[in-house]
Amino acid sequence: MNKLISLFNTKQQNLCSVFFTAGFPKLNDTEIIIKSLESSGVDFIEVGLPYSDPLADGPTIQNSSSLALANGINLDIIFNQLDAIKDSIKVPLVLMGYLNQVLKYGETKFCQKCKDCGIETVIIPDLPMIEYESLYKDLFAGYNISNVFLITPQTSDERIRKIDEMSNAFIYVVASSSITGAKGGISEKQIAYFERIKNMNLKSTLIAGFGISDKSTFNTACNYVNGTIIGSAFINYLSDNGTNTITKFVGDILD
Repeated sequence: MNKLISLFNTKQQNLCSVFFTAGFPKLNDTEIIIKSLESSGVDFIEVGLPYSDPLADGPTIQNSSSLALANGINLDIIFNQLDAIKDSIKVPLVLMGYLNQVLKYGETKFCQKCKDCGIETVIIPDLPMIEYESLYKDLFAGYNISNVFLITPQTSDERIRKIDEMSNAFIYVVASSSITGAKGGISEKQIAYFERIKNMNLKSTLIAGFGISDKSTFNTACNYVNGTIIGSAFINYLSDNGTNTITKFVGDILD
């Protein structure tokens, strides 16, 4: 069974995931970041595939992608890094990238590489649902890869319910109608959105992201969803502190 789904079968509250950009701050930091996050107690990790035009990402993650690309990172290196540690970690890993990266690399080759290094879940924000259904659903299923769809405050109830039916990992609840980035506290408008989603009684695990940055926003969001993904705040932390004190970052959120 998909490790992420197994996790959700045993834990459904206060799930904490952290996003990082592969190849940042340094080319070969992937292993130390993943192992440090795992030992810190995060439930799953989102590995970002650096891209030159990351449409969903704000300045912080855009900058980390640019620096990672300047460091020489590419998909082959990332897959090799993940393959090298797959037998020494238990924490589920999720790959987050963009459709053009998959197309350029080759869809089948991408799926095979994911399978080889133990990746069972991907997030491709710019993959339209209609294209997923017609072109990728069967391909992904053949490699036991689950696709994660995103919803926003503007997503209709009808579309949310269809996404719920098609999802077998989790639904990414985008906390605001904007790009990624720490934005301070959670607003009343966002809480109303979370309440709307919660009251729909969806079958899928709900993980919120975009603007979740600290213990306060984590705890507030977890009142309405099953967990959160923290991204830009962690990238900023790595920029300021490097990889030596990752456990402190996670501890400040979970303790």
